[in-house]
Amino acid sequence: MRYLPLFIAAVLTGLVSLPARADFHVFACEPEWAALARTFMPDAHFTTATSYLQDPHYIEARPSLIAAMSRADIAVCTGASLEAGWLPALLQRAGNTDIQPGQPGLFFASDHAQLFAPHDHVDRSMGDVHPEGNPHVHLSPDQLPNIAKALAERLGAMRPDNSADIFARYIKWRVNWNFHRANWQERAKALQGRSLVIQHTGFSYLLRWLGIGATMDLEPKPGLPPSASHLNQLLADPRLEDAAAILIASHQNQKPAQWLSAQIRKPILVLPGTVTDDSKTDTLAELISEIINRLESAMPEVANGSL
Repeated sequence: MRYLPLFIAAVLTGLVSLPARADFHVFACEPEWAALARTFMPDAHFTTATSYLQDPHYIEARPSLIAAMSRADIAVCTGASLEAGWLPALLQRAGNTDIQPGQPGLFFASDHAQLFAPHDHVDRSMGDVHPEGNPHVHLSPDQLPNIAKALAERLGAMRPDNSADIFARYIKWRVNWNFHRANWQERAKALQGRSLVIQHTGFSYLLRWLGIGATMDLEPKPGLPPSASHLNQLLADPRLEDAAAILIASHQNQKPAQWLSAQIRKPILVLPGTVTDDSKTDTLAELISEIINRLESAMPEVANGSL
């Protein structure tokens, strides 16, 4: 144990460069998993099926994605039925036996997390509800380390000649994540007890961790677009008075939030629900930091330290 700090220091000051692994193909269903896998195997070839401007529930199994899936060594996806509308068809059409269900080449992040709000019974009257629970676990500061460790172990098992380097990169990632998490915890103290209007549950893990309530939803049911009747019902809800802002994801239609904002004179926060190509949000740690920055900016008394 007394050598562990020396090992961590060595990891932080410099890593042995991985040999070029462009022959290793990673198919990521969502950008967050591409960003995470790239941390451990930066020289692999990556294909990402969706972007922060797309709803990951609904995409088309395009020929380019089928081709990428057919040559993938590993497919890294969320699971918990998030991709149920398109991933099974993509796997079938690609015909890649290495990444079928039950094979090491298919990695579901949700298999390594404790999901919120599972349901014993789900039917269409409930909207787009996932029986396994809320699948948007990539914004959970507490659960990402378990997912990251499992992914690093899977990649190391698939490329044993690179397993030591992959593990070293995971240790570096974990140290950096712990540093960020401590900062988020300190900043969360001023945010606890506040509330927001949201659209869908994409930010719910992070909001819950920060102690922020998502008291109202622009969606009448999960996955259903906001309707005029539902928005009018929200307008009559006295809890709106306590809401600090309206939070929606970049891929969502802004018009319902804009209408409600005009009625209640509360700001709208349009934030990416996953990592982007922007340096401010190109990793999960930077994304969470930016979300917290924006939440603070929507609450002037928090940003000014007057609480």
